[in-house]
Amino acid sequence: MTLLSDIYPMNWETLYNTRRTGDSERKARNPDPVRNSFLRDYDRIIFSSAFRRLQNKTQVFPLPGAIFVHNRLTHSLEVASVGRSLGKATGEMIAEKYLDAGAEFTEFYRHELSSVIASACLAHDIGNPPFGHSGEDAIRAFFTGLDPVMKDQIYSQLTANQIQDFEQFEGNSNALRTLTHSFNEPEPGGYKLTFTTLAALVKYPCASIEGFDKKSGLIATKKSGYFDSEADTYRQIAETLQIPMHSGYNSVYARHPFVFLTEAADDICYRVIDMEDAHRLHIVSTAQFIDMFLPFFDNEKDEYKTRGYIEKKLAAINDDNQKVQYIRARWIGLMIDKMAKLFMEHEQQLLAGTLQHDLLKCLPANDYELIDRINRFSVDNIYNYRAVVEIEIAGYNVIGGILREFVHAVLNPKLAKSGKIIKLVSAQFPVLQPQQSMYSNIQSLVDFIAGMTDLYAIDMYRKITGIAIPELR
Repeated sequence: MTLLSDIYPMNWETLYNTRRTGDSERKARNPDPVRNSFLRDYDRIIFSSAFRRLQNKTQVFPLPGAIFVHNRLTHSLEVASVGRSLGKATGEMIAEKYLDAGAEFTEFYRHELSSVIASACLAHDIGNPPFGHSGEDAIRAFFTGLDPVMKDQIYSQLTANQIQDFEQFEGNSNALRTLTHSFNEPEPGGYKLTFTTLAALVKYPCASIEGFDKKSGLIATKKSGYFDSEADTYRQIAETLQIPMHSGYNSVYARHPFVFLTEAADDICYRVIDMEDAHRLHIVSTAQFIDMFLPFFDNEKDEYKTRGYIEKKLAAINDDNQKVQYIRARWIGLMIDKMAKLFMEHEQQLLAGTLQHDLLKCLPANDYELIDRINRFSVDNIYNYRAVVEIEIAGYNVIGGILREFVHAVLNPKLAKSGKIIKLVSAQFPVLQPQQSMYSNIQSLVDFIAGMTDLYAIDMYRKITGIAIPELR
């Protein structure tokens, strides 16, 4: 029988905790036998306004009219569904492997890990601005392209890391901020989620100034996972869950193993769902879709997972959309099974913090070649589709235009127009308060804009630039 030990830097026993942001260490564990701490995380996210606004944020295809395709909200719900299954499958295997670890350990891994991964998946896009990834690029482009006068006014009051928070704005970092920052409320901790769920969300656990370094060889520095304003919050999470820091760095931590499951759920979903949306929009044919995903079943031994069985079932389906849905469902099921097994096969590396690529890259060469084929096809035929490119360009103009107006107002508060512009900022995001720094003021503006839906941002841009005159109501 395998026993837990201290041979790895991380340990399954210390990687979960019910402590929440804003709570003291001494706060008692939630005694509710029906809604445990991790189910409460899920509920707090799904009922939040930040999550609800995802229904009008672009996933890939913008405002398609009569044909419904995924937005950020439907995508997040589906990722949470896949994440729940991954958490359940891996949790069962961990509990079975360490039978002598105790009742609390078994309870968490058998019954609660699935809620942790589902919650992290549900929130994984909650920090993304309008207009998909182009929204992130638009915020970065605005700050890297500041004129010399504005740049001096702002950057002279910021640290090097704070400058990078804006010039390398990252939706992943903004997700942690959205969930943990109190904004204009007196109660600390934001949504007060458990440290476990938050750790399972942070894909790139490092500060902006040490992130965006793909040459380091560390998966943690591919992007960034927390802003300067949330550095203490993540440090507290890491210390509580005993997540080690990489040597030679000031802010780069090992990935929490649960992150690999959150990431895998997202990776599985967007590869097949983006293709399914493209099929509904007649960008991808049924034959192309089937050709992309059917080869994954070529080497399966289970009778009900073989290519022959799948083809037989497809032949009995008349509607092309139903055929695509059937393939999608079977492929997701297949990938959940593969990812869960790969997670356990790489247990030692996960706990040692030495696995420096996602679980998809752990697939056998023939399977990963098929994944890479999907990636290349999607870039050529979906992500560079005309309507997708158009919404990205619109995102640059809209977000850049709004930022220009609001940042100018903060830098020039005595101008008559500035006072009126500032009044448009929601009270949730305070600016020009006596106790606030330049960093806090600019962050409040970015918080306000990143939280907008696509339509709200477009409406705001039209009104403040005079393209549309608002009606009295």
